[in-house]
Amino acid sequence: MEEIKPDNVNHPAHYEVGGYECEKVMEAVFGKAEVAVWSKLNAFKYLWRCDHKQMTPTEDIEKADWYLKNYIRLMGKTKDV
Repeated sequence: MEEIKPDNVNHPAHYEVGGYECEKVMEAVFGKAEVAVWSKLNAFKYLWRCDHKQMTPTEDIEKADWYLKNYIRLMGKTKDV
């Protein structure tokens, strides 16, 4: 049987509760525009601190990329994330 690896960039397990992913619930509650701003700010946060984390700087850059793509998706430029 193939082992399923956790995906800390695209679908962190700790972001899902009761089968609902936090970002999707936020989108439903606050709307796309608010979550787009949140996504852009999260991208900034991950890029800001990536060189100061000894174990996961590349993972933080990948997370920033995910949040920037999510920002673009929410702003209506693309459907991919």
